[in-house]
Amino acid sequence: MLAEETDAFLQFTATMSIPDLIKTKRDGGALTDEEIKTFIQAVTNKTIQDCQTGAMLMAIWQKGMNVMETETLTREMMSSGEVMSWPKEWAGRVVDKHSTGGVGDKVSLVLAPALAACGCKVPMISGRGLAHTGGTLDKLESIPGFNIHQSAAQIQRILDSVGCCIVGQTETLVPADRVLYALRDATSTVDSLPLITGSIISKKGAESLSALVLDVKFGKAALYKDLESAKELAQSLVSAGNGLGMRTGAVLSCMDGTIGRCVGNSLEVIESLETLKGNGPEDLMELVTTLGGMLLMMTGSVSDLSEGKKKISEAVIGGAALSKFQAMMEAQGVKEKDAQSLCSTHTDNYSVLRKAEHQIELKTPADGVFLGVDGLILAEVLHKLGAGRSKAGEPVNHSVGAELLVSLGQRVERGVSWLRLHYEDPAPTPDQESRLQNALNLGSTQQHTLVKELLLP
Repeated sequence: MLAEETDAFLQFTATMSIPDLIKTKRDGGALTDEEIKTFIQAVTNKTIQDCQTGAMLMAIWQKGMNVMETETLTREMMSSGEVMSWPKEWAGRVVDKHSTGGVGDKVSLVLAPALAACGCKVPMISGRGLAHTGGTLDKLESIPGFNIHQSAAQIQRILDSVGCCIVGQTETLVPADRVLYALRDATSTVDSLPLITGSIISKKGAESLSALVLDVKFGKAALYKDLESAKELAQSLVSAGNGLGMRTGAVLSCMDGTIGRCVGNSLEVIESLETLKGNGPEDLMELVTTLGGMLLMMTGSVSDLSEGKKKISEAVIGGAALSKFQAMMEAQGVKEKDAQSLCSTHTDNYSVLRKAEHQIELKTPADGVFLGVDGLILAEVLHKLGAGRSKAGEPVNHSVGAELLVSLGQRVERGVSWLRLHYEDPAPTPDQESRLQNALNLGSTQQHTLVKELLLP
């Protein structure tokens, strides 16, 4: 056969079998490895119609996938593009973490440099904010000059010299996911366990990691509202990750309020820098040390979790992680004087970062103990004020955000400022201000830890 005929024949067999594959899944059957491979290759090579891909996504959403199908889907998505390779001497030290998304979730900004300070290599490929959850890339881009676009060769160079980098998904990694992700949004199939698992783990698999830790969140401001459904997702992710040969563990953490006291891109960078200078809020440090400690344990560089937590904590409090963060900023395009200024002890962060034109403070309506704020409401209001985006590709205003002025468990009197809102255009409406006041939770007493459960590989 001539090459054109071969191509035509392959296209013919692909289109011939796709409706059969959809029918198999629609009727509740399990797809074979070969069938899943055919589907993902057709998606990657664009030899399948969008309506067929949408139909398959809906069939998977309706009927689910068993553990083997999910693992094969993840592996085929991972293999749809470039899979990174690292120098032999880094064996066992390449690690990363993934969070299912929260409010004020700046863990990566502290954890990546802390792990680098502990001898790990962290090729963190992160995402942008969408809907109410913030994105790590948007936070870093509030630092002038920070370039999240790095090629595989540049990533390797930065890891060699610094030990960590935080970058966006490159064009060549997991192209199948880009297509499926866009169509899941358009077909209301975002919240499918096998599809979420495939999307998250295929991207981490393409980083060729030795170990991966997942921060799976549940609560008012999380994708999953209750512990049980979050645990089901965590188990699916852990099983797929280990199936690809990465040591994978998960932390189930509560996401009702905010992590730390700041929400919004520039403000979260400032809070991360404060944390790296040894003045971090307890809840943020709890997540950083638990997730980092688990990774150090999974790579075998410590014998147990408490030793791992201690090492991460020392890297943060002792300043080693701050030095790594400064080096990472410089390696990713931030001017040396700006990076130095942000990392020095007595500095005006706003000499480098953008400050919102306006601030207002909200006052407590009664006496009581501050038990937190409804993170979802806070995030939704900030989103409307320009801190987030509704569609991929929209710009965000890095200066918009909010700072909690009181600590969890603090006793407050009526009329005390509890929240500082940073805004530009639009200004908050009276309705938004009253929504924020209603999001405030005052009560009698409460002890609060975020981490509820660990799943080890």
